[in-house]
Amino acid sequence: MAVESPYTDNDLNAFGLSRERIPRHIAIIMDGNGRWAQQRGLPRIEGHRRGVQSVRTVVEECARLNIDQLTLYCFSSENWKRPRLELELLMNLLQRYVVAEREEIMRQDIRFSTIGRTDRISSRILSEVNQTIEMSAQNPGMRLCLALDYGARDELVMAVRSICDRALKGELRPEDITEETVAKHLYTADMGDPDLLIRTAGEMRVSNFLLWQISYAELWVTETLWPDFRSEELFSALKGFASRDRRFGGLNQPSSPAGT
Repeated sequence: MAVESPYTDNDLNAFGLSRERIPRHIAIIMDGNGRWAQQRGLPRIEGHRRGVQSVRTVVEECARLNIDQLTLYCFSSENWKRPRLELELLMNLLQRYVVAEREEIMRQDIRFSTIGRTDRISSRILSEVNQTIEMSAQNPGMRLCLALDYGARDELVMAVRSICDRALKGELRPEDITEETVAKHLYTADMGDPDLLIRTAGEMRVSNFLLWQISYAELWVTETLWPDFRSEELFSALKGFASRDRRFGGLNQPSSPAGT
């Protein structure tokens, strides 16, 4: 994948976009891999393999757009219910991705990270994931975050337990617990909340993804299955986002930039 220069303001104008209306943080629920394969009489894993091409495209485009962060819902805590063979193939695909994309991650100055549990992922795969995290930790570009073995309810339970433990130790008074306190105990403690949540394959639900963090995110749903998601769909989502009036519970502020 060739590294291309960032989009200029003129480039964005040609796409019908403006710099101040670009979201800072995009989160994507990548759905439809299995259906894509089924429609073609192929094994489900072929849909996941094709979906990696969509990941590459979206990562490159978001990097060129100077997006601060892209968060991809790769593997949910509920996905462990899938057949063992599919799980093994998915984990192997993850390992190949984090290894194969290292050179590109470094060339594009992308900072790689993950959120979710780590105790149920094999040490072999986790080692490769951590190596990619460590080698890119000082990169100044876009943050690419993969949600692996992630579930928002599980995340919230973990946060509540941690806060309760601090309160029992006398480190925190219950009346001092605020939204900021909760946010600091989530996997995403050092990340900004998503401005835009994209969901593919037409499903109208958030599937236990970033329930706390997407409180004020703009939602954009497309019928396109994830393996077919390309630049055109991404720019359609960005145009949809730019047309929204983000009030955050307040009065109309049409002149407010995205993400403020």
